[in-house]
Amino acid sequence: MNTIELRNNFHHLIDSINNDNILSKFYAIMARMNERADGKLWGRLTEEEQEELIRADIESNDPSNLISHTEIQKKHKKWL
Repeated sequence: MNTIELRNNFHHLIDSINNDNILSKFYAIMARMNERADGKLWGRLTEEEQEELIRADIESNDPSNLISHTEIQKKHKKWL
């Protein structure tokens, strides 16, 4: 997919989202990504690894995906 097709598809995707919460999160992620300069580590990651990290960041904003600090402490008590 070339840049023009990618931009057009991107705009269509945004236009098709009718959930303000999703749009807000999407905007925040894109704004953060646009502000950051690619670091050396990021540049060494494969595209698949970069996408996985972006997905993990998105999923971490959903409270249902999070585990409490207390729960983690209980689970790993022997190493703390």
